[in-house]
Amino acid sequence: MNDKLNQTVTAIKGIGEETAQILAEMNILTVNDLFEHFPYRYEDYRLRDLADAKHEERVTVEGKVHSEPSLVYYGRKKSRLTIRLLVGRYLIQVIFFNQPYLKNKISINNTITVTGKWDQHRQSITANSIQFGPYSKNKEFEPVYAVKGNLTVKGLRRLINLAFSQFGEDIHETLPVSLLKKYKLMNRRDALRAIHFPFTSEDIKQARRRFVYEEFLYFQIKMQALRKFERENSNGVAQKYDLEKVKQFISSLPFSLTTAQKRVTNEILFDMKSQFRMNRLLQGDVGSGKTAVATIALFASVTAGYQGALMVPTEILAEQHAESITSLLEPFGIRCELLTSAIKGKRRREILQQLQAGEIDILIGTHALIQDEVHFHQLGLVITDEQHRFGVEQRRVLREKGENPDVLFMTATPIPRTLAITAFGEMDVSVINEMPAGRKTIETYWAKHEMLDRILAFMEKELSKGRQAYVICPLIEESDKLDVQNAIDVYNQLEAYFHGRYKVGLMHGRLHSEEKEAVMKAFSVNEIQILVSTTVVEVGVNVPNATVMVIYDAERFGLAQLHQLRGRVGRGSEQSYCILLADPKTEVGKERMRIMTETNDGFVLSEKDLELRGPGDFFGKKQSGIPEFKVADMVHDYRALEAARNDAAKLIQSKEFWELPEYASLRDHLYRSGALSGEKLD
Repeated sequence: MNDKLNQTVTAIKGIGEETAQILAEMNILTVNDLFEHFPYRYEDYRLRDLADAKHEERVTVEGKVHSEPSLVYYGRKKSRLTIRLLVGRYLIQVIFFNQPYLKNKISINNTITVTGKWDQHRQSITANSIQFGPYSKNKEFEPVYAVKGNLTVKGLRRLINLAFSQFGEDIHETLPVSLLKKYKLMNRRDALRAIHFPFTSEDIKQARRRFVYEEFLYFQIKMQALRKFERENSNGVAQKYDLEKVKQFISSLPFSLTTAQKRVTNEILFDMKSQFRMNRLLQGDVGSGKTAVATIALFASVTAGYQGALMVPTEILAEQHAESITSLLEPFGIRCELLTSAIKGKRRREILQQLQAGEIDILIGTHALIQDEVHFHQLGLVITDEQHRFGVEQRRVLREKGENPDVLFMTATPIPRTLAITAFGEMDVSVINEMPAGRKTIETYWAKHEMLDRILAFMEKELSKGRQAYVICPLIEESDKLDVQNAIDVYNQLEAYFHGRYKVGLMHGRLHSEEKEAVMKAFSVNEIQILVSTTVVEVGVNVPNATVMVIYDAERFGLAQLHQLRGRVGRGSEQSYCILLADPKTEVGKERMRIMTETNDGFVLSEKDLELRGPGDFFGKKQSGIPEFKVADMVHDYRALEAARNDAAKLIQSKEFWELPEYASLRDHLYRSGALSGEKLD
């Protein structure tokens, strides 16, 4: 970047220390920072036809004054000035509050332009702006900025104007000419001028297009560089697995792989064979068969002479995985063991010794796998299930149990493609987007709370067939703030209703992990028929006998979470049902319920969820992983995001990028961001 633009804002004539202090609070330290403090919206001053204007919309109209101004004072220093204005074929009333001085400036037959809120019922405009004389096209759009202290939007516009008059000629291009031509993008100087001082809506659109692409390209260049250097410096293990044995194992499975499972298995095996360390995210909806793919990968690793590890978030899930994976691998002479905090004493010591001696091929467990005492003989493959449940640090510790083992992360949370290629830009992403044949679609219904009796009767009918049911509530105890059914209340109601016929269990986040495990175990072996729970059952519990899922106050959950909860049923051969009990007050709430009843596709739902909630809320605040962009919006600008990612991937791999002057600005950005030096990224 040009050194002149890196000077502090006080280099701009007209900005003193006091103003510089306010700007510093807004993170505007340099001339370039001021140029890049973009408007967050624009006031639209284009003339409107009142026939098209909606009630309470902000409008700008030009008209001829049709009556003498009438001024009325009321209260202390308060006034209302009223005139009648002929706008086309409409004779409307225009009201100005607390601007008595206008009385002497407005005369009958004057042509004026006013902007304000349109009241369709009263045929009046409450004006906040007036322009004397005919409408001027010079000011169709006025930018609105975030400001602090006593700096006004008008004052900030003046400062940006000063910066342009002094440093406008020093704004140089940062994008390669080839990319500007490819996408017909504005050059940087024109784009900055157009975004701050637009004449038309097309100016705003084209300036925005340029900065959206620039932001995405900068970010993706960083991600692709990280990925390239991560791969080149990882010296992974090239696993020479026995392909014939792997094929034999696949044909022995009690089910046929779907096309999607075959595709992702090939992607994973290809990574394992290469000398680079695998860093792959495997996404698949609940029940899409990720565990089968993981088992094939573990089998392949063992045939290559390595050990495998599978880390899952809960003990029950670890036990279920250990049981199902062992039954598939044992016939091939592969030894699997389970390690959780519940395994203690002599048995634990034996497992740890045998693991270190290489007598155990595959270790399945919870975060007990990353304890200091756990040592592998030769770890080749690490798989983390529900990877977002483990912190970055926990995943790193497990990876370091071996010499750069291949790493596979699995998640049943369908992450929208736009988020996957941004938040996980340094990973390869595999998607199982197809369900195994013969799985019945879960029937989903939206019901109001007054239909509860009918729902309980329906539950009873299913329970009488020997099935089980989940009932999910958003809160544990009563809250004055939220009028929602809480788990303890619902438990008491259902206990009374089903008393003597069916056993009701209660599970929530305040129980100790041993208590949760005990309740869950009782439910999984049908000692409990109805499980009332908060969302702690969201991840990884497999009870094929459960066919009913009732979710109280369903409008309080996001689509992705509702879909995860729904995925707890439909795991057996019987038809399953999900009932959403909800009385949503907002349009977004109603839309969520409608979408849930219309689709079972987690990826479609996740895209809709992203549109309704925005990227910041999708993972929740803690898992920010999502970069903040000034102009770009990952949801609405996803095409630009994909284009930038593809361009960045090609550039980083090309020799020209590292040598030609055309790419110097992008290289500088990489070095400044720390992506090439191994420093923490900004």
